Amino acid sequence: MQDTSSFAPATAIVTGSDSGIGKATAVALARAGMDVGVTWHSDKAGAEGTAEEIRAAGRKAVVRQLDTTELRSAGTVIDELADELGGVDVFVNNAGTGESTKFLDMDLDRWMLTLDTNLNGAFVCLQAAARRMVRAGRGGRLIAVSSVHEFQPRVGSSAYDASKHGLGGLMKTLALELAQHGITANTVAPGEIATPMTGQEDEDPTTKDRPGVPLGRPGDAREVAAVIAFLASPASSYVTGAAWAVDGGMLQMGPQAGSHITSHEWREG
Repeated sequence: MQDTSSFAPATAIVTGSDSGIGKATAVALARAGMDVGVTWHSDKAGAEGTAEEIRAAGRKAVVRQLDTTELRSAGTVIDELADELGGVDVFVNNAGTGESTKFLDMDLDRWMLTLDTNLNGAFVCLQAAARRMVRAGRGGRLIAVSSVHEFQPRVGSSAYDASKHGLGGLMKTLALELAQHGITANTVAPGEIATPMTGQEDEDPTTKDRPGVPLGRPGDAREVAAVIAFLASPASSYVTGAAWAVDGGMLQMGPQAGSHITSHEWREG
């Protein structure tokens, strides 16, 4: 049984790190002393911008395009990044997509796109990274960015909810199977975060009023990245199989309440 407390990360790969949570995470890991592999799906310029910030922090950055729906080749991209970085000590599966289509209106192609992007592609990339970690024999950190909807469903999100529930279950299984190799596996489940995915790129979340969220606002991508950075660090050596909600308390209100409550009257009881 390998001791997780001796883990000393030097390299990381963060998928979907061209913007939002992925970008903030890649930069946070660089500032923690890691060289970082950056991936992008459609925003190459965004990925290059992330790489510039990593290099400004004094670390190496490697950039590759990654389409997680290309299940037969996605793992090869992870291997290529690891080769150029000299390994992968931390792997953050952040690439994902969402949809807003009710179950009765969902067509199979859209269903498969969401499941391939969020779950099947995650499996391929996580497996590629984990195999590298096992072969290297230094332990590792696997972290998946999920969603509060891993725990509670939302109307109009059948494929998204299914994929995130599945991703959470996958990570818990990895925690059981990979512990003997000194590899931990954890999930971070954001609520509403001010990112391009929620139409709030580069906006200050403290200026937004969210009555249905106990902390009263959306989150900042850097607030999610800070939790991921902890889970990637030696300090998290006894944390595995956990799912960390980073949601301003949204889950305490219910999945619809966070976005549908329009006043603060509930605070008075």
